[in-house]
Amino acid sequence: MVSNISGAAQPSTGTPNGKDMDVTQEYEREFGSKPACISRAPGRVNLIGEHVDYNDGPVLPAAIDREVNIASGVNPNNLVRLFALDLDEKVTFGLDRLNVKVDIDGSPLPAWALYPAGVAWSLMEAGLEVKGLNACFTSNVPIGAGLSSSAAIEVGFGVTWQALAGWDIKPLELAQICQRAENEYVGLSCGLMDQFASACGVENHALYFDTRSLEYQPAPLPKGVNIIIADSGVRRSLTTSAYNERRASCEKAVELLREYLPDIGSLRDVSPVEFAAYKEFLPEIERMRAEHIVKEIARVQSALSALRRSDDLAFGALMYSSHASLRDLYEVSTPELDILVELTRDLPGCLGARLTGAGFGGCTVNLVRQENSVEFMEKLECGYQERTGREARVYLCY
Repeated sequence: MVSNISGAAQPSTGTPNGKDMDVTQEYEREFGSKPACISRAPGRVNLIGEHVDYNDGPVLPAAIDREVNIASGVNPNNLVRLFALDLDEKVTFGLDRLNVKVDIDGSPLPAWALYPAGVAWSLMEAGLEVKGLNACFTSNVPIGAGLSSSAAIEVGFGVTWQALAGWDIKPLELAQICQRAENEYVGLSCGLMDQFASACGVENHALYFDTRSLEYQPAPLPKGVNIIIADSGVRRSLTTSAYNERRASCEKAVELLREYLPDIGSLRDVSPVEFAAYKEFLPEIERMRAEHIVKEIARVQSALSALRRSDDLAFGALMYSSHASLRDLYEVSTPELDILVELTRDLPGCLGARLTGAGFGGCTVNLVRQENSVEFMEKLECGYQERTGREARVYLCY
């Protein structure tokens, strides 16, 4: 059975469904009352457009049906009491001591609590009311797999405080507030795409998002096709230093190309034809990194056109091309991710596959015809274990 994408983050005060039941029951046990609000925020997968966000390029993410679920109510004492069900950990902190990042006993906040605390801080910095909160939450978005588990937590708590306080802002503004929380409070560098996709997702659609103008538009996902995620089981390593190195290489390429293209502000402004004309003037590493970015931006534009004309074959071919570029030019793949992609070429019904997220581990995203999806998942899991000795977790996400 195909599971629907949950779309944009949502608060609810209605009767809990099956997904909410456990978190609701845990809230009642922990706090002795029924929750006032149930909030959900989905993870996301980036279908194409990797590492282009910090080069002002467009991306094409989609919300998935892996999500954070939060049961909550108002705490009258200006405290935030959180119960992370998946970790079986609890913490309490005061809204008046967010800047020092400690709990009510003066101990440093655990890493997982920095995300909701950061959202509270960022909301208050934006001049929005933040009420004391009791909350239980759980998530089935895999951590560290490139599906934006942290962004889903941030957006989920953002819509929770929005529902409890009664103010109203646009989803894109909420995404920006959550991004600030991760950048300035948690201290992790990230673009806006992850929070944007969670806050603004549209059911059964990808989102074409221009990271320069912040304009976006939904694009219908292919009919009769599933999005399947394969988790390599390899968690990202050296991502921070490697990310910084690649970003610096892109900036260096822009600096060098300005001698020939003086009006460019980023690699977004360099067309494939212009790059072909001037790439010989770049050192090897800068040429490789820039070539991926310039061509990946062009692939995003082509992928959007393919979705609009329901050409799933063309979209799938672009995914394979994107992976090859990430592997050979941007050098962010791993042997395990490459094997996952290679295996799909011999599996019936697979239209395209590529790594998704920053790379250096994590997941691949696969476009598979519905009638072949069960067989695809089984054979991909078996083939991966035979080749690597590792177990891949494969999810049907749309």
